[in-house]
Amino acid sequence: MKKIFLLSLVLIFTSFASAQALTWAYGFVVWDGNVYEVKDEEFLQDEEVGEVIGEVETQADDMTGAHYGNASNYYPIGTKYYEITGTPTSEAIAVEVDGQWLKAVYVNKAPFHIMNILTSPYLIATVVLIILVIAGIIIRNSRFVDQ
Repeated sequence: MKKIFLLSLVLIFTSFASAQALTWAYGFVVWDGNVYEVKDEEFLQDEEVGEVIGEVETQADDMTGAHYGNASNYYPIGTKYYEITGTPTSEAIAVEVDGQWLKAVYVNKAPFHIMNILTSPYLIATVVLIILVIAGIIIRNSRFVDQ
């Protein structure tokens, strides 16, 4: 009876335990709030590649698919993005992979993520400015109290 109970308990726990992960339809990079599908078969020549415009800074979550900032679901942090000569970045960019450049075409806008706001340099600069103003006011008021 004890063995049946333990076996039943093990079966219940193993049947409710599940592992899940996403299978990505394609490799993508996110730059400037836009998602680009990297075309593995579309290589670019050196003369087609312009200036560096960014790089992968975060990885997409394999469980939820969530991502923020300049992210990728496939390419490692540090992978560089380039402009393509004669092509607007709203249509396509180049991604450097193993010393070669692959074309990445615009798919859609990146979904909203709160970290896009919290990591914004504008927010950080605003917070620092507010702190400096408050500190200045406190210092100024403390000088008037001392006199």
